[in-house]
Amino acid sequence: MKNSKIDLKPGVISRIRGNFFAGLVVIAPIGFTIWIILSIISWIDGWVLPLIPYNYHFEEYMVLNLKGFGVIVFLTFTALVGMLGKGILGRSLLRLGESIVDRTPFVRPVYNGIKQIAETILASREVSFKRACLIEYPRKGIFSIAFVGGDAKDELVEKTSNSGPLVSVFLPTTPNPTSGYLLFVPAKDITYLSMSVEDAAKLVISAGLVYPKKT
Repeated sequence: MKNSKIDLKPGVISRIRGNFFAGLVVIAPIGFTIWIILSIISWIDGWVLPLIPYNYHFEEYMVLNLKGFGVIVFLTFTALVGMLGKGILGRSLLRLGESIVDRTPFVRPVYNGIKQIAETILASREVSFKRACLIEYPRKGIFSIAFVGGDAKDELVEKTSNSGPLVSVFLPTTPNPTSGYLLFVPAKDITYLSMSVEDAAKLVISAGLVYPKKT
């Protein structure tokens, strides 16, 4: 009886490798998304649950240890605070608390900075980047993707009147587009792109590997 051998030709190995990477493209986004969501839930649970008396923990009355009770408490508490903050009493207490914070040297800049960021991102829902564009950065001849915010105003226009109309653009970093640089660029030096802001963000996050599909 002759020994049977499996002949793996280069073409077979290439197909197996191609199938593996194709499956990885499908599994990786799902896996990372689930991992990030579970990590956020675990982080909020670890922060909120120690503040709740042990007898009131939801999992004490369940057979299975279900995560997310801390998230429910956090969302409910935040919604209640928001509801109270809209009332007259809530606004009065908020002004009182902010007046105390304004008199505290080290706490004041931290609180005011976080408050400004929160109001910009969460409260101003209509604020968003208008278009994607190209600017020559960090030097002439090298182009970077940026997002158009709006026209410069007030003092910025007065102090830079010789440069012509200025436009504020946000230059994101790769692979984290939430960090970057705020630049004021002359309008004549901006090249607007037809791709959407979302497609441009994907291009930045993927480090130039994912280009938007042509319609």
